[in-house]
Amino acid sequence: MKKVHYVGVIALLLLFFATSTSYAQAKFGIKGGVNLSNFYSGDDVSDNNLKPGFQAGLYVKAPIIEDVLFIQPELLYTRKGAQSTYSNFIQGSGKYQFGLGYAQLPVLLGVDLGIFNIHAGPYVAYLTDAKVKDVDNDGSINGVTDLNRDNFNSLDYGLSGGIGLDFEAAQIGLRYDLGLREIGASGLAGELTKNYKNSALQLYVGFHF
Repeated sequence: MKKVHYVGVIALLLLFFATSTSYAQAKFGIKGGVNLSNFYSGDDVSDNNLKPGFQAGLYVKAPIIEDVLFIQPELLYTRKGAQSTYSNFIQGSGKYQFGLGYAQLPVLLGVDLGIFNIHAGPYVAYLTDAKVKDVDNDGSINGVTDLNRDNFNSLDYGLSGGIGLDFEAAQIGLRYDLGLREIGASGLAGELTKNYKNSALQLYVGFHF
């Protein structure tokens, strides 16, 4: 809980600083893109495979020092998750597909390097929905397991960082999210996800005005 507190305080302080900057030069926009997400831990995660998802939402890019330093808070809906394979005598072989939807607030501090920029900062996210499917090797779905949003931690937090290209009315970029909190709460969700945390590689495009 101390980690939640620290990350939340940092995000709120950066967001407050962003709102105190000059909005006469701020760029407001919409963005969307593709996620390649996975779970990770300090243990062996070789049975976990990338799962495609998406992200969409709003952003504000506000200069702190014009053409040098900026802050960019965002409000996104993002899909994360992973695919975990299994093989045993009772179930046979197949994979669990974890699909987790979050309302995510990253607050990013960035440096402009001409048309390029680098940016990094904390994020906090609230789990809005969760779905887990049990899929056979032949592709048939046995049904959704007895797991839902209540079986996962509702709050996630972590760090984001990446690079971007800025144009007159658009931006594109590549970013990585590193979760710092375990996703499984207890019971079956905890057993299936062990001590896994979220990670996601994101390719996005934004349009601002």
